[in-house]
Amino acid sequence: MPAGQRPPLPCRPSSPGKPSNWLPVRCADRSSTPTRGRGIADKLIGSCQAGQEGFLRGFLVAEEVRVRLVLSILQEVRDPRDINARHNLAELLFVALAATLCGAKSCVDIAEFVEGREDELKAIVELKHGCPSHDTFSRVFRLLDPQALSDALSAFMVALRRELGLGSPRGVVAIDGKALRRGYEKGRAFMPPLMVNAWDAETRLAIAATRALASDEVGATLALLKSLDLKGCTVTADALHCRPDTAEALIAQKAHYALGLKANRGRLFAAAEKSFAVAGEIASFETRDTAHGRTEVRRASVLPLAKLKDLPVFPGLKAIGRIEALRTTDGKTAASVRYVALSKVLTPKHLAETVRAHWTIENQLHWSLDVVFREDDARTRKDNAPQNLAVIRRLAQNILAAHPLDKPIASKMRRANWSKDFFYDLFTHMR
Repeated sequence: MPAGQRPPLPCRPSSPGKPSNWLPVRCADRSSTPTRGRGIADKLIGSCQAGQEGFLRGFLVAEEVRVRLVLSILQEVRDPRDINARHNLAELLFVALAATLCGAKSCVDIAEFVEGREDELKAIVELKHGCPSHDTFSRVFRLLDPQALSDALSAFMVALRRELGLGSPRGVVAIDGKALRRGYEKGRAFMPPLMVNAWDAETRLAIAATRALASDEVGATLALLKSLDLKGCTVTADALHCRPDTAEALIAQKAHYALGLKANRGRLFAAAEKSFAVAGEIASFETRDTAHGRTEVRRASVLPLAKLKDLPVFPGLKAIGRIEALRTTDGKTAASVRYVALSKVLTPKHLAETVRAHWTIENQLHWSLDVVFREDDARTRKDNAPQNLAVIRRLAQNILAAHPLDKPIASKMRRANWSKDFFYDLFTHMR
């Protein structure tokens, strides 16, 4: 062997007598050709399917080739455990993510997934000390700094967008809170943990999430906004966030805002009602939707700053929009009127599209988390575990949503559980 050249790394033989759809780990040396590769295997394994000893084994083509997106980011999360901890933190996080992609809902589910797929998972991660117990997963998620895992979610989305050539979000970014309804401590059912989510309505992906300590959604939102690149975006939020400090924070980020306006902003709300009442004929845009036994007609209109009467000072305000809605269900019609504070003058059509885009955070992120991931039923409640598992779910939701298969999230989750090839493809097709 030439001087300075490293010997071939040892390879773990595949388990005899145990057929698997996952990638067999067999190679003679670094120059051998893999017998099979699917999904991330084609991208990661390269010329040696066994890779390096330890966590990176099976994931490096050579030392010079970087670890793939998810794994490399999870390695950056600081391990809060003592130095004598047996299981590698990045491995624990990865298999928890893998289990969640395949339908696991709790630490017990995650541990059972790893136990049932041990041989297959060892083609990806070492699991040197065998299968972690559910107590190990529970302890890790209780101790883990939730901000560190939230930062990992943000880093994942930044890196993914960079690989896609998308750059930072440029369309509508929706902000909204979501309670973890059963994640409360004993005797505190009235105050479940609250997560604040940032949602890119254009790509339909969660770009950030953080817990609102003491249910302070406004404070958590202000902190979240500072961590995001929102230049040129239109940030939408409900009436709770129609506040001067939120508006100033968005202006400082060089973003526009479209904030729900209700009576909690007394003078501004009264000015909006009065201005539209005396405005006479104004341009509008109307839509009509019929679905699920109901018909809804919406009419959007906008008044610029010059036509607003008795307006109090509000940072960056340039216009106020109005959405009038008539909903008919079973022959009964209900009317509603909503106002929106705007930092730029929009056309009525653009206003209608912006408001509709905001609601995708409810019917595509929150609905998916509740119905598919069963987040509202999750009883994990100790220390930092509720919010850390919530971030894992959002990572899984993003990966499933980004796959190009034209199927619902629930269908993709089932396929990931049934087919190891599809599981690998989830990572390959994030682009």
